Amino acid sequence: MNTHTPDRLAAALARIRPDVRAMQAYHVAPSDGLLKMDAMENPFGLPPELQDALGERLGRLALNRYPGSRQEELKAALARHAGAPEGSAIVLGNGSDELITLLALACAQPQEGGRATMLAPVPGFVMYPLSAQLQGLDFVGVPLTEDFELDEPAMLAAIAEHRPALTYLAYPNNPTATLWNEGAVQRIIDAVAQHGGIVVMDEAYQPFARRSWVENLRAEPARHGHVLLMRTLSKFGLAGVRLGYLIGPAPLVAEVDKVRPPYNVSVLNCEAALFALEHAEVFAAQAAELRRERDALIAQLRALPGVRRVWDSQANMVLVRVPDAARTFTGMKDRKVLVKNVSTMHPLLAGCLRLTVGSREDNARMLAALSASL
Repeated sequence: MNTHTPDRLAAALARIRPDVRAMQAYHVAPSDGLLKMDAMENPFGLPPELQDALGERLGRLALNRYPGSRQEELKAALARHAGAPEGSAIVLGNGSDELITLLALACAQPQEGGRATMLAPVPGFVMYPLSAQLQGLDFVGVPLTEDFELDEPAMLAAIAEHRPALTYLAYPNNPTATLWNEGAVQRIIDAVAQHGGIVVMDEAYQPFARRSWVENLRAEPARHGHVLLMRTLSKFGLAGVRLGYLIGPAPLVAEVDKVRPPYNVSVLNCEAALFALEHAEVFAAQAAELRRERDALIAQLRALPGVRRVWDSQANMVLVRVPDAARTFTGMKDRKVLVKNVSTMHPLLAGCLRLTVGSREDNARMLAALSASL
């Protein structure tokens, strides 16, 4: 036995940043044998004929070669699909998570009085503060109102005080599924511009929302010269493909692209995304069905005895408040339905569960488990 191994391991661990050692890794809950309603995944797969066509197409790819010009074709297809403004460019990411990391990395430079700052409403997407921490930015979270609307005066005051390099506005927000007031969003965007910052409109849940900020970008490009629009194909229906994209003015996108790892999007990801965009009508029909099921689910939840509050949703998730979130979560899991207990993520989320919108059958099963667990 090598008696020096523990000492060597301890010395090696000491080389890891203390804040990293103090962190908890991002946890993906085991879901074997459970109805998975915790991650806002599209419940619908490809039709069999499209599965066969995609399989044949992926099988013909040159996996022995690095990704090449096909990614430029994907960027062009995404620009058409999103209706990107003239003069914009696109950078691809391995999911939007990687793009969030790249943005933090690109903006992590010292500022007068300290480090660069990232700002976002909270509760919000956990990857914003995590990317700030890992890339050396200060994170400022501005609490939403009790109804999960933007606290516009607080946002404007925080922007004036901290002059953030990056401001995230999730549109709609996760985990609240809120699509914030358009006027308030625009005033926040304008305030960031006065201090020379970048705004990222995170539209991960755009397929389920009644409007997109891309319309504002096209209508007033000069006013939005500091705005980037981030989307993902995960909620489009390709969570397993891991493809995110960032749209914005070409000079700004070019700077972000400089910190992107070479070949970050594989030929398999790229081709699967191109294939999906060629059959966008299939995914659009799925999104339309999920929007209908979401509205029905909200009505059923509001009629369920014991549910204290159900918020309106512009995403494929619904936030509910129950008397005891931990007990209800465990009860649902015991009944083989996995949802997300967000009650400890932020004080405003006390007692809250986040439910994914699924098929009619999945929603019925989830409702039955929730009813029995309250």
